Amino acid sequence: MSGSVGYHAGLAAEEIVANDYTRRDHVVAARRWRGQAGEIDLIARQGDTVIFIEVKKSRSFATAAARLGRRQMERILATATEFLAGEPRGQLTDVRFDLAVVNGLGGLNVIENAFMEQ
Repeated sequence: MSGSVGYHAGLAAEEIVANDYTRRDHVVAARRWRGQAGEIDLIARQGDTVIFIEVKKSRSFATAAARLGRRQMERILATATEFLAGEPRGQLTDVRFDLAVVNGLGGLNVIENAFMEQ
């Protein structure tokens, strides 16, 4: 995928995921939230829980899921820590880290609690 095509495919995948979370009674609080450590694709809320969502798109779910590596997870965790600094309960906020994979047909598979702080 060329840069522009990949960028727009990523935006379309994020839109699919945001719509899914909204349909499931979550509030999408932020898109492409950027901190010093990096960027989080989507941040949603469900009650008192903050959900950090990494979106991956590829031809297949398996290929998309395989694109999330350890270094990226560490960056997401560090960025989430920055986001939580602005929350009323700070680091004590209930959180979840989801991986949302979108295949080439626009199908979606959400893996809740895909990874956690270690």
